[in-house]
Amino acid sequence: MTGKTAFETRYGFRRDEVLLSNWRENPFNRWSFQNLGELVPTARVAATPGSVEAPARDLGGLLAEKVSIAGAPETVAEFLTRSSSDALTVMKGGKVIGDWFAPHMDFGARHIIFSISKSVTAIIAGILEGEGVFDPQAPVTQYFPEAAGSAYADASCRHVLDMSVSLDFEEAYLDPESAFARYRRATLWNPGGGTESLREFILTLQRLAEPHGETFRYRSPNSDLLGILLERASGQRFPDLMREKLWLPLGTVSEASIGVDMEGTARTAGGISVTPRDLARIGEMMRQGGTANGHRIVPEAWVRDTTVAGGSAEAWQRGTMVSLFPKGRYRNKWYQTGHENGAYCGIGIHGQWLYVSPRDEVVIAKMGSQPVPEDHALEGEIVAFFEALSRLM
Repeated sequence: MTGKTAFETRYGFRRDEVLLSNWRENPFNRWSFQNLGELVPTARVAATPGSVEAPARDLGGLLAEKVSIAGAPETVAEFLTRSSSDALTVMKGGKVIGDWFAPHMDFGARHIIFSISKSVTAIIAGILEGEGVFDPQAPVTQYFPEAAGSAYADASCRHVLDMSVSLDFEEAYLDPESAFARYRRATLWNPGGGTESLREFILTLQRLAEPHGETFRYRSPNSDLLGILLERASGQRFPDLMREKLWLPLGTVSEASIGVDMEGTARTAGGISVTPRDLARIGEMMRQGGTANGHRIVPEAWVRDTTVAGGSAEAWQRGTMVSLFPKGRYRNKWYQTGHENGAYCGIGIHGQWLYVSPRDEVVIAKMGSQPVPEDHALEGEIVAFFEALSRLM
């Protein structure tokens, strides 16, 4: 009889049990979300040469503080465990307050951020807009003429950025027979991929009868299309754009990665992996109005439009996520909460969050391995947790 390997002891299963067919399922996601490159093709985004991360900082007494999120008081540490969190980095006034990691994740490890990738991609769109390279008001077909026969034939880049394309597509995460499952095969995220590229899939999508721009519809292919539009506008591959325009100017310490399909098209809707500290750096750059390390990265006007002034309240009210943020808006792939603290955030399935509270000068990067892609009740609790945590500092 053989004993358990160190891997089995730590994660509770064998490495060879993690497959392309189950990598997003519990408990396998506790490992796979930190090791995307062992399951699907990825491209590197190198960090600042010679940079060294400051040591981890324990959240200390903050973990023992009580918060009342779902009725009964619980400690911060208890909530993190209950919400299937993998990592947490908290900043206040530009300083790292502390880090927390689940037993199955190490400090400095990369973790997939799923749809926060959309928010990161939109930052690069803002940078290119400021350089006069990308026009958000331009028709999609200006950069991607092949889209003339698709849902995007009469859509603008603004519609793509704000998820207001009238797209006949559903985010059916758990339906193996849906168009969403075909989409995931095109991204090489599900078994059976390799016969249709992401670009080819996007070109098959058709529109609804409603005009573009009227309703917020959360449709991930819009954000993969945005990556293609940015590549066409700039003449650069997305991983190179991310490194040149954001990763190096931000002063990141760790290499990032992004999933790619059979043609090398980046999965800009959900394939980026970063460390919690570097994710928090993105949030702090946004809190600082688009600057980091004394350098401007993205125009201040773009940050204000994204986090405060822009977005259609009417389109948001007609969408399906209004219960999360009843007074919210969506602009440039960031969520405005509509709360008194002026908070805004990027959100990814399975518990990925980048939360910024301007009033409290707080940035929170949270990574998770929740068992299901969406848990609407828990999402509301997580927002309440961030607000309570901000008040404790």
